[in-house]
Amino acid sequence: MGAWSVAEPGPVTGEPLRLVRRPVPVPGADELLVRVRACGVCRTDLHVTEGDLPVRRPGVTPGHEVVGVVAGRGEAVAGFAPGDRVGVAWLRRTCGVCAYCARCAENLCPASSYTGWDADGGYAEYTTVPAAFAHPLPEGVDEVALAPLLCAGIIGYRALRRTALPPGGRLGLYGFGGSAHLCAQVALAQGARVHVLTRGAAARRLALELGAASARDAHEAPPEPLDAAILFAPVGELVPVALRALDRGGVLAVAGIHLSDVPPLRYERELFYEKELRSVTSNTRTDAREFLTLAARLGVRATTHAYPLSRAPQALRDLAAGQFDGAAVLVNDLSQPS
Repeated sequence: MGAWSVAEPGPVTGEPLRLVRRPVPVPGADELLVRVRACGVCRTDLHVTEGDLPVRRPGVTPGHEVVGVVAGRGEAVAGFAPGDRVGVAWLRRTCGVCAYCARCAENLCPASSYTGWDADGGYAEYTTVPAAFAHPLPEGVDEVALAPLLCAGIIGYRALRRTALPPGGRLGLYGFGGSAHLCAQVALAQGARVHVLTRGAAARRLALELGAASARDAHEAPPEPLDAAILFAPVGELVPVALRALDRGGVLAVAGIHLSDVPPLRYERELFYEKELRSVTSNTRTDAREFLTLAARLGVRATTHAYPLSRAPQALRDLAAGQFDGAAVLVNDLSQPS
């Protein structure tokens, strides 16, 4: 099969990704073999490719927003049949027995592993996934539209929950890419007043089209104090900016897996009056199930830009340069559809 490999982590303006030929992977006893139909392009893929995240699997194939069909299964798998449509997300496996797993916080499991970082992901014709971490997907929904929901949507949903936004509250979103534009739809449907603060003019236009109350540059102040905010942009210098925008008792959640250094915070201006700064770490399978159900009920839809899988490096370059609003999705053109 064809697969993209991070041959040498580095800037995507160079050639860190190489298209290679590999044997089709053999699923483990508890795993599914998945024929990839589409794979979303997540900013975490960019961090893996450029080396912002430490290498865990040399030559790894990125991609963890996979929509595909079951092409094989291990001998211990039940409940899935060849041809079933499934999703493969970021969280790949946890130990299931540690204190974190026992208290329904499997996202904090020290032994957790991740698709497209610890194991080869969806920038390929095939990938594997433990059956317990595969997500059944509805038929009748376009695979390109589904792909970004499997990480961008799930992590945005968890970040929104981490803010403890009150009913009808005022929410600020810093950065407005794949995750934020899905999170905004959930928040708006639940009655929030959403203010978007982001660098891209196209992203600001999309925010207003989706119903945001305002859309400004990331370093500007929103038109009213915020009850909560989520930082999606991996830019540490925006942390004090967002904290200053919070009303008393407000919460800022940082949604990314990687963040540039945060400058010193001034306690009286940025943290006093019981403001809170929280991080967001991965997600649980419960988060995924809740979000996918909620997205279907609320009609959450990703704004997508399709790229052939054969042009994955260009999709990452365009993501890094902010060349599109919404989310990019790779469509498998390396093999014939089945």
